[in-house]
Amino acid sequence: MTKTLLLTALLALIVPAAVAEEARQLLEHQTDADGVRIKTRVTRVNLPVGYKTPLHTHESPGPRYVLKGRIKIEESGQSHIYGPGDAFWESGQWMTAENVGEGEVELLITEINPGK
Repeated sequence: MTKTLLLTALLALIVPAAVAEEARQLLEHQTDADGVRIKTRVTRVNLPVGYKTPLHTHESPGPRYVLKGRIKIEESGQSHIYGPGDAFWESGQWMTAENVGEGEVELLITEINPGK
């Protein structure tokens, strides 16, 4: 392997980590509602300028709330752009999220699951 090829391979491993999303779990709580165990998780996610997630799913569906920035969500063959103060429902299907604004995106992700 040439030095250039080796350096390119190493950068490919390092650079994505530097520009990846930052997620911080704010709350995880389990409770019973009418005899059904429910687990709720709230996470704050930050996406740097120009960042697009790979195709992915979340553990469960739930509401999402944009605190700042502009985010494009592609899910189930549809594309929507949301900005500060917008709330939307994510179905839990395969999706991508892309920062399409000029600054960082910050959003709250709430996941609601049957508890275990």
